[in-house]
Amino acid sequence: MPTSGGERGCAQCSIPAPPARSGENRTMPGAGDRGKAPARWLGTGLLGLFLLPVTLSLEVSVGKATDIYAVNGTEILLPCTFSSCFGFEDLHFRWTYNSSDAFRVLIEGTVKNEKSDPKVTLKDDDRITLVGSTKEKMNNISIVLRDLEFSDTGKYTCHVKNPKENNLQHHATIFLQVVDKLEEVDNTVTLIILAVVGGVIGLLILILLIKKLIIFILKKTREKKKECLVSSSGNDNTENGLPGSKAEEKPPSKV
Repeated sequence: MPTSGGERGCAQCSIPAPPARSGENRTMPGAGDRGKAPARWLGTGLLGLFLLPVTLSLEVSVGKATDIYAVNGTEILLPCTFSSCFGFEDLHFRWTYNSSDAFRVLIEGTVKNEKSDPKVTLKDDDRITLVGSTKEKMNNISIVLRDLEFSDTGKYTCHVKNPKENNLQHHATIFLQVVDKLEEVDNTVTLIILAVVGGVIGLLILILLIKKLIIFILKKTREKKKECLVSSSGNDNTENGLPGSKAEEKPPSKV
């Protein structure tokens, strides 16, 4: 049915919006993001504070050489040190041996505090001796294995657990290879390379010194030539009686 002009204008002005989809939030873009950025920053900061103690906490090391060789029948030192930024109390440590066909705990012990030496609570092999000390911040729990046998070849792992850091654990592994005799390393090629490199460097230094000497001599020669030219020019002016020279002036002739 036809509508009046007023009704037609009202119908055109008040066009209903399409219904919102289920779960759709019709907030303005950016209206809810203002509070999210600080929340994200706060979360990142709390995560960093949580991870900081972990990155600065217990560490265990067996040195730079993780593969070592020893001769059958001799003894070998298996090094192990630990560190903790938070200190330690009733720290627990142990050495384990692991090969392709065997696994066993070699030695086990505790350290009461930083002023106490390690106390062995279990030792599986009489050939093993604890030689480390934890006094004076050495934090050393190294062991010596005597009367080596070929069957001693394998992985030796130093484990440390610190109750003061919520029983945080860390370990480091060293591989021992027992051999009949140590092979002598032939350093001939290395020595030749070092000699060649040293000779080249020495030659370059000699060339630079000779170059500087030649430049110095040429500079002095130019200075001498320049002095000679200035001196000879002064003498010529004096002899020719030019203005400014030291030639004797003749008295004016009488009329």
